[in-house]
Amino acid sequence: MTREALKTLFYPFEAEVLAMPGQGMRALFIGAEPGFRRPQGFDARLSLVQGFRPHVLALAAAGHDVTARAEEDGYDMALVLAGRHRGLNELRVAEAIERVVPGGLVVVAGGKEDGIASLRKRLGTLLEIEDHLPKYHGTALWFRRTAQAEAAAATLRADNPEQLVEGRFRTAPGMFSFERIDAGTRLLVDSLPSDIKGKVADFCAGWGYVAAEVAARAKDLKALDLFEADFDALEAARANVPNIPVTPAFHWQDLTKEPVERRYDVVVMNPPFHLDRDADPEIGQRMIKAAAAALKPGGRLFMVANRHLPYLPVLAQAFASVEEIAVDSAFRVYAAKR
Repeated sequence: MTREALKTLFYPFEAEVLAMPGQGMRALFIGAEPGFRRPQGFDARLSLVQGFRPHVLALAAAGHDVTARAEEDGYDMALVLAGRHRGLNELRVAEAIERVVPGGLVVVAGGKEDGIASLRKRLGTLLEIEDHLPKYHGTALWFRRTAQAEAAAATLRADNPEQLVEGRFRTAPGMFSFERIDAGTRLLVDSLPSDIKGKVADFCAGWGYVAAEVAARAKDLKALDLFEADFDALEAARANVPNIPVTPAFHWQDLTKEPVERRYDVVVMNPPFHLDRDADPEIGQRMIKAAAAALKPGGRLFMVANRHLPYLPVLAQAFASVEEIAVDSAFRVYAAKR
């Protein structure tokens, strides 16, 4: 379902509060999501930026050009769609300021659930907001690139730096559990057997903690492949996972839609169960099926999940044997054999 915040973002143009950008103008759209509709007369050439692979595939299928990261500067205007991560929202605003021309327009929109009110208040302490417009249970606000806005961009970046988790792992705002190793993932790692070997895949690898631990513990590792839908997290994993005892491979992939070509002896994973804000256990169920398809006969899956999620029937259907090898107040770790 299309997020209403997408309609909020374009509403100032539809309401003729902001002038439509005409042909020959260039507009950057940071955080673009599927389902947006340009208002009639919005003729600027749009450059879409989105790092979440499922959104990228949907946008590409709709005929849009989309990149994981912005590649150019000098845009006439920038659109920013706010999401649920405060730090990422602020970094996106900073990038929008940096990539438009001096005097260029920056329009930011989000819903109440995106914290748009607090973002508006925060930006209001750093720069002059020209105006704002509430619509579709959200708010759009806009301002221009000025010297003050450039200083604001520097402040937003300084206030949302990269993190160093446990002195080893580099992360950044917006990534899953970017400030610490989450309890479920740690339980999975602590529960892994000592005899992992052969070709191993880490599904939903995030910024690389599980893969790094596998690389450190596995005694006879032949291959280590990381699969992740978040482009920035996967880029962080490139720096976080060592090149020994094997050189890891990194795959920016939507495992629910894009098939895995290689076959593995072991798959480890902590699958997500949310799409944006909505709980969706079917995501994890699809991941389980993808893991089964990617394993060799006799291959093993080790996965962690929240205790309440209905994964056991799917595991039992997809694998020859399943056992619970660890459990605490919040999570279960399963071992399954194909």
